[in-house]
Amino acid sequence: MKQITYVFRLIHGLMALFFAGAALMLIAISGRLGWIAFAGSRDAAAAQAIIEAVGWLAAAVVALQIAETIIEEEVIRNADISAPTRVRRFLSRFFVVVIVALAIEGLVATFKALHDDPTYLPYAASLIVATGVLLAAWGWFVYLNRAVEKLEPEAMEEAKREDRKLK
Repeated sequence: MKQITYVFRLIHGLMALFFAGAALMLIAISGRLGWIAFAGSRDAAAAQAIIEAVGWLAAAVVALQIAETIIEEEVIRNADISAPTRVRRFLSRFFVVVIVALAIEGLVATFKALHDDPTYLPYAASLIVATGVLLAAWGWFVYLNRAVEKLEPEAMEEAKREDRKLK
């Protein structure tokens, strides 16, 4: 059984490396777009290009945070994601990054629609509304999960001990 667990940890580590590599590529693309916009004329098109570069950076942050979460939860801690405390912590880390990235993408889409084609504004608004719904659903999940955590305080203590191991 230990060999199988080791193989899964190895696969998770490989996935984290792929996410980190994707983040680095997105950062490079964003930097290139930003530099081209900065080196060119200082007009609305350059501002749009920089706003688009920010959108690519938001995607890079998501990829990098997913890589970090996989490394910490699956490789270093080798955590079992079945306890309510673990589920809440894992999902919270993931949702923070995704919600921030989606909010940034919604703003980028809004700016792009306002300046290029206003017929795309409903799509940008839909993205922002969906992000708000996701944020509310996550908050509701955390609220409901708190009651479950009171039933097993030992899981919270174990999670806190593992946090100390990472520092």
